[in-house]
Amino acid sequence: MTKKLLRIALLTSAVSFPTFAAAQDTTDQSERSDQSASSGNTIIVTAQKVEQRALDVPITISALSGDNIEDLGVTDLDELSNYIPGLLIQEQSANNPGVVIRGITSDSGSSQQGPRVTLYYNGVDISRSRGSYQAIYDLERVEVIKGPQATLFGTASAVGAISLVSAKPREGFSGEITGGYGNFEQTLLGGFINAGSDVLAGRIAFEHRTRDGYVENLNPNQEEDLYAQDQLGVRASLRYTPTADFTLDLIGTYDQQRNGGTPFVSGTFPAFAGAPGGPDNAFADANLGGFPEGAAALGDDQLGLNREVYDVNLTAEYQFADEWTFTTVNGYREFNSAEVFDADGTAAPFLEFAEIADGWQASHEGRFTYSGTNLRASAGWNVFIEEGAQNVPFATEEGLFLQCLTSIFGAPLIPGVPCVAPDGSVPATAVTGLATMGAVDALPYSARFENQGRNEAYSVFADVTWLATDDLELTAGVRFLAEYRRSGFISVSPDSVLSGAPLIPGFLDTNLQTFRDEASFSAALPRFNALYRISDEVNVFATISKGRRSPVVNLGATIDGAGNVVPDPQIVSEETVWNYEGGIKLASGPVSASLGVYYQVYENFQVSVEDPDGPVGTFITQSAGSASNLGVEGEVAIDATGWLRVFGNFGYIDGGIDEDGAFSPAFSGARFRLQPEFQASAGFTVDYEFGNGARLFATPSVTHRSRIFFEVPNSDLISQEGVTLVNARAGVSFADDRYEIAAFIRNAFDEDYLLDAGNTGGAFGIPTFIPAEPRFYGIQLTARFGD
Repeated sequence: MTKKLLRIALLTSAVSFPTFAAAQDTTDQSERSDQSASSGNTIIVTAQKVEQRALDVPITISALSGDNIEDLGVTDLDELSNYIPGLLIQEQSANNPGVVIRGITSDSGSSQQGPRVTLYYNGVDISRSRGSYQAIYDLERVEVIKGPQATLFGTASAVGAISLVSAKPREGFSGEITGGYGNFEQTLLGGFINAGSDVLAGRIAFEHRTRDGYVENLNPNQEEDLYAQDQLGVRASLRYTPTADFTLDLIGTYDQQRNGGTPFVSGTFPAFAGAPGGPDNAFADANLGGFPEGAAALGDDQLGLNREVYDVNLTAEYQFADEWTFTTVNGYREFNSAEVFDADGTAAPFLEFAEIADGWQASHEGRFTYSGTNLRASAGWNVFIEEGAQNVPFATEEGLFLQCLTSIFGAPLIPGVPCVAPDGSVPATAVTGLATMGAVDALPYSARFENQGRNEAYSVFADVTWLATDDLELTAGVRFLAEYRRSGFISVSPDSVLSGAPLIPGFLDTNLQTFRDEASFSAALPRFNALYRISDEVNVFATISKGRRSPVVNLGATIDGAGNVVPDPQIVSEETVWNYEGGIKLASGPVSASLGVYYQVYENFQVSVEDPDGPVGTFITQSAGSASNLGVEGEVAIDATGWLRVFGNFGYIDGGIDEDGAFSPAFSGARFRLQPEFQASAGFTVDYEFGNGARLFATPSVTHRSRIFFEVPNSDLISQEGVTLVNARAGVSFADDRYEIAAFIRNAFDEDYLLDAGNTGGAFGIPTFIPAEPRFYGIQLTARFGD
């Protein structure tokens, strides 16, 4: 611990000195650019459910406006996370995003397991993994709140929350249309139109993006290359303000993906003669075949994702007295997705899977807010109900499956017949014919399992902030929570024709029965905050808060003493975290900066592990004992001149599963999944007007992330060394911003690095590797009209 604290102190000193030196050297208010009024600590946020400068919020928060996001050339949340310390988002696909705050990930697809990170879309929880992906077009701002804040963001914010706020309708008539083209046949068409009065206004925004896949698939049975993209988002918003005291917002959103397959590329078997081995194989052409004979079970013979999301939100705010406001936020979200993937990463029809996920979420919250001279308070209630299912069909060919599986474990069913040959061909396709002496050439096989979940959460909460003096604010709050969780499980696993036994060892058949189990839980989640104003421009803060990941009603199947398949329910205890942090925030003249240190202590840290009693390749949730995090985060932005803004940030984390608290020695001392030790970014924005309504703009930036492990326990093979990326967006606008031409480049030096590794194939002893995005570049044209 002494060494950890020393490292934190050194990092803190290294960042804080240049920050405050810049504040002392440049104090002329007139040099402050207009942009700084909507960035850094001056941006107006609603993290505490009231409008405040980020400077005045006594928690660690990173906020970017829609203009900031556009300047960076960011088009997805995973790209945005490179510029926010303590945040990492991995988009393996739109169906499977991994959201990491301070090294703690939330990416399980199980409908029985709760998330750790809350994603909020216009004030409504959308955290369920398979329904959470949201395109980030036409946003007003993004707020990233770090550390548990249960009274503000509900039960899923065990380690933090991400709040996406879309642009609202406004008075007047205006619009924008953008078209773009780039390498890999990238196309973009997006924009908005806004019209209305001060009483009623509407806005429609949309974005359609397409792109060829960046991993070539050599298999002739597949129509698209891997990681091709075709996604559409449409949002309609209506704002009604009949009086100055009442505002109603109605927002409807539709998102659709028709994306190519995920490149789960084998590191064990080659795709073609001379293909590299190991993780390097991920950066060569792939040969993923899918399984046409299994299309009926999988839903398609083409690899890829079909996903649709429907979302509606109704928010109303009524100031019914000078110091009192009532706000209600209501939402309904429904999603369905079907993703077919080749889990073995070869041309062999060995491990062919699909994931068919669907669900709905309904949310209602009411909140009373009081804003007095020396006291601010809020209290209310929340109801959140969701129901969903994760159905995983599996298809293979029996003889090939048995040959490949036994070969992996060193005892091939038929010696001398490889699963995949060095030239990428598949000799194992002949095994069924050999085993049946020519009676049958192929035996297609299919099975499936499904987990189901209904989760209900009812809570009441209250927050009170006492302005003890003009300079000191003290906040205390608590949320009382009652939960009901019901889980279901069904599996269909016919016996193998060749062996007469289950094809996958341990895979049990529930005989078309759906097993069910349920349980109820309760909790109290407090938070305590203090804010002290050293001056109007400098604040210090401290916070103590408790977070909680809900218990899991883990339901599977087992065999009883009489040989019958029966339910196997297990309750995984709640995961709790105590978060302690403090920091300083500055907004002085041209400088905006923040620096914070935090320490987090976890009990019953939940991990997904392969089920030792279940079928190969299946996972369950277990406790890994205690864990901890110690870290520091810093951000700085300086308006050097009226046309030049410099920014930078960093995050450092020393954390993982405690060495004396793991249930298995393999987990002892392991770093968390997707947790870099060090993360940083820096860049500058030029916004220079050169007369006649024309201006030049440019934002080059560099991001760095240290090594990450893709699995717990950690493995050097299943990891990615540090990655540094260079990105830029630049262009010119003219006719007073009516027209704009911009160019962008991401991963300018075409760095090869992994997006993920291990995956489903790893559970069968043949890990797969997914390459991250290569160099992307293109050009965009924008036209604006109206008021």
